[in-house]
Amino acid sequence: MKPGLQFILLRLVLFLCGTVALPASAQDPAARSLAATCFTCHGTDGRSAGGVPPSLAGQDKNYLLQTMKDFRAGKRPATIMHQQAKGYTDQELEVIAGYFASVKTGPGATAPAAPASRY
Repeated sequence: MKPGLQFILLRLVLFLCGTVALPASAQDPAARSLAATCFTCHGTDGRSAGGVPPSLAGQDKNYLLQTMKDFRAGKRPATIMHQQAKGYTDQELEVIAGYFASVKTGPGATAPAAPASRY
């Protein structure tokens, strides 16, 4: 294979690898930065102090993602969440959902309720 073609193929592979979304984690500063807007109502790292609004920490990623998309689409009743969710792309919502799913609940944290009992 010609060196020029190898270079082009290598760049293509690196480009494609760079477009794959990596799962967000609680240690990812970029994911935490996106999720920080939620901290005002849902508590630091999604650990709600009183349970209302609900804790997001430790929730299932797919449940959180679908819930945020439903808020954005107006499919779920909301006071503010429908406006908040409209400010994010699908990819950003996925990062936020992954972030909160990766946050572990610990001593003193309000454990999230089962998704079926949510609003």
